Amino acid sequence: MRIRRKSPFGLGLGAAIWMMACAIPAQAQTLESVKNRGAVVCGVSQGIPGFSMQTAGQFSGFDVDFCRALAAAIFNDASKVKYEPLSTDERFPALKDGKIDVLSRNSSWTVSRELEFGITFAGVTFYDGQGFMVRKSRNLTSALDLGGSKVCVQQGTTTALNLVDYFRANGMNFETVAVASPDEAAKAYDGGKCDVLTSDGSQLHALRLTLSKPADHIILADVISKEPLGPAVRDNDAQWIKIVKWVDYAIVNAEELGITSKTVDAALTSSKPEVKRLVGTEGDFGQQLGLTKDWVVRIVKSVGNYREIYERNLGTASPLAIPRGINQLWSAGGIMYAPPIR
Repeated sequence: MRIRRKSPFGLGLGAAIWMMACAIPAQAQTLESVKNRGAVVCGVSQGIPGFSMQTAGQFSGFDVDFCRALAAAIFNDASKVKYEPLSTDERFPALKDGKIDVLSRNSSWTVSRELEFGITFAGVTFYDGQGFMVRKSRNLTSALDLGGSKVCVQQGTTTALNLVDYFRANGMNFETVAVASPDEAAKAYDGGKCDVLTSDGSQLHALRLTLSKPADHIILADVISKEPLGPAVRDNDAQWIKIVKWVDYAIVNAEELGITSKTVDAALTSSKPEVKRLVGTEGDFGQQLGLTKDWVVRIVKSVGNYREIYERNLGTASPLAIPRGINQLWSAGGIMYAPPIR
């Protein structure tokens, strides 16, 4: 009699081995696919000033620069990115279905999104919070004075859920004017279809620039939610999750250590242990990630550290001029904090 050997899982041994073999590539396939393709496919917004904009075929912005940093770490060429502009409804399904390698699109990190779509948020690149924009002529100073307002809000977002929670918790009535995109929200507000526009604070600064008379509008000081924004990836590839996560941490650590795009070459001769580990003259962390020893040097030289990326897209060197606020480093009074490379 031929005895069929069983695996501990109750399957035939051959079937169990086959299933295990099929599962292995899924755990470390994205980097290989990216290298074979010659570019990172990065999901971005369809147009938010400061975060992701396309002008004459060229993409720019804070979220775009993260895509460029990822490409620099892999290829030593920040231009090797294929951008996929995605709507709110398209963004997570596109990631789940493998149409993009990473989502860098002003998306808030929540547990429901990770569970529903089988994705992992790799870190926080911008700590945001929901706010309200109103016309100066209303002479309002608090969101608690917004009872009875018509509020423009983008449908299918955490913003819409937060709006309901806030007004309900404070016993205020309101009317929702639901729109499909940030641009439509701004146009509806500017056209008088609503008298309040709500979104993440950073997006409100961006949308105000698109209004016919930006100076006639103010953003109230109230912040009604936590909106940690950052890149997301599928949760079936541990290596890729680590790469995306540590690219985020690398640019923050570079700022903390004072390493900029202009000083990174000099950092290669530093004798400070933490600097040597960051630039790859000590340790083999880059190789363990599947990259090169100088992966952080590639990022900073091509794209800059966190401060450089922030300032040119969102801060003092940009039209938005959004104060760093809580996005300052932890050592400067903010909450931006990256685990050490060691």
